[in-house]
Amino acid sequence: MAKEENKFFSEVKNQIIAGVGLVIAAGFGIFITNMESWFAPKEEPQNVVVQDSVKVEQPNIIINLPESKPKVIVKEVEKKEEEITW
Repeated sequence: MAKEENKFFSEVKNQIIAGVGLVIAAGFGIFITNMESWFAPKEEPQNVVVQDSVKVEQPNIIINLPESKPKVIVKEVEKKEEEITW
């Protein structure tokens, strides 16, 4: 029984060590990713010149299409009565 308990706590200890290692690795990954933004020299603000633009009105284009009525074709169909034979 003592060996089983010792084995159990050994596995728990290994899992805790692995978890701490993952947290440290993730922390260094975040640090390296953000290192450039933390240690980069600050950029000086540049003067922005705003110029007014001249608006040109677009010409209005009106397209008139003639309305066409659809053609209706009526055909007479002969109705055939069939006898039902059982």
